Amino acid sequence: MKPYSDITDPRLIKALAHPLRIRILAILEDRELASPNELSELLGVSLGVMSYHVRRLHALGFLELVKRTPRRGAIEHHYRAKARPVVTDEGWAETPSIVKRAMVGASLEQVTGYVNTAAARGGFDRGDAHLSRRAVTLDEQGWRDLAGELENLMSKLEQIEGESAARLRDAGDEHGKSAMPSGVVLMLFEAAGVPEDGRQAGNGDGKHLGRRSSRRPRPLHAAAAGDLD
Repeated sequence: MKPYSDITDPRLIKALAHPLRIRILAILEDRELASPNELSELLGVSLGVMSYHVRRLHALGFLELVKRTPRRGAIEHHYRAKARPVVTDEGWAETPSIVKRAMVGASLEQVTGYVNTAAARGGFDRGDAHLSRRAVTLDEQGWRDLAGELENLMSKLEQIEGESAARLRDAGDEHGKSAMPSGVVLMLFEAAGVPEDGRQAGNGDGKHLGRRSSRRPRPLHAAAAGDLD
């Protein structure tokens, strides 16, 4: 389980707004190591493009180079994620709106794919799986109270994850039958002008559920409650 790393600098937040960089970090949360060549094959991106974004993430401190492996006259570089990045409230407040929207869009694209894959594989089949959406009307105090409750829930989630990891280690079953890869999504956003059925005005396709994030996207890699094998 990789630790979380808070990000306050808006320049670093801007660097994470690219959807490919978010996908790279998501993969490296679940894998110990990966090279640009392996990542390019996984994500269907040219090696040149992938190498550029991996180098940028490395230069910015999100990845660390772990080993170099000779491959057919070349050197393959293997990287791992140093931590799971989390944007602080202070950093998010100072980030330009265009960057916020790009970052939220990239995160939602990733979440949508992850959740849809989990659902197709039966990730919501358990009786205690959870999927809900609720439109609410709040005043400023209510918004702050609800945002605080979500923060508390994230802290509790991290505590439960750590306790689960310790039990799995003690049982020698970190990646065995008892380990249950799962995901959780928490969102709080302003929805002024968005119909409660989620359809975009004049479109009717139901694809756009919100326009902008209210607080930081926590953490960058997340999914709805359910199992993903």
